[in-house]
Amino acid sequence: MVAEQLRGRDITDERVLAAMERVPRESFLPPSTRDRAYDDAALPIAAGQTMSQPYIVALIAQTLELHGTERVLDVGTGSGYQAAVLRELAAEVVSVERIPELAGQARTNLAAAGYGGIAVIEADATLGLAEQAPFDAIAVAAATAGLPEALYELLVLRGRIVVPLGDRTGQLLSLVVRTPEGPAVVRTMPVRFVPLIGEGRVL
Repeated sequence: MVAEQLRGRDITDERVLAAMERVPRESFLPPSTRDRAYDDAALPIAAGQTMSQPYIVALIAQTLELHGTERVLDVGTGSGYQAAVLRELAAEVVSVERIPELAGQARTNLAAAGYGGIAVIEADATLGLAEQAPFDAIAVAAATAGLPEALYELLVLRGRIVVPLGDRTGQLLSLVVRTPEGPAVVRTMPVRFVPLIGEGRVL
């Protein structure tokens, strides 16, 4: 996976590559799909959702440019896999999931894989998580038409959020930095994600 799907493409951050090697992807999948854990594809998990392909998880992590000291918010816990990868790269990870079934399963998966220190919160992240703020970095694994203000406000000054911006016709994985002048879009790349769901989503 690392040699062919990641290093062979444009994932060059050695810390990210090492993190992807350390986290056992199969531990975050249901038994029926564990034999496909390292396929270059999104895979089904509970509640009709999917786990992102390895490349996308690595791309989000690389785009955040984590150094190991950050407090990170992972939006859309899913199976817990991305939260585990981020924990390999940051000092603390808080993950938020709006579907109770997924949140419960993610806690089980994370604990079994040795990442029990990651807090998984059941909540609608699009409404904000003021009691958990602030964060140095935020990873959003679902697309929205515009920058979610409630999430942006959780960032420290110079903090960064990676989020797919767009709709079903086209999306750009965007790195947005919080500056004194407002949001600054630093970098974008074409991607395709499921829509971000929540009361505070940007339509």
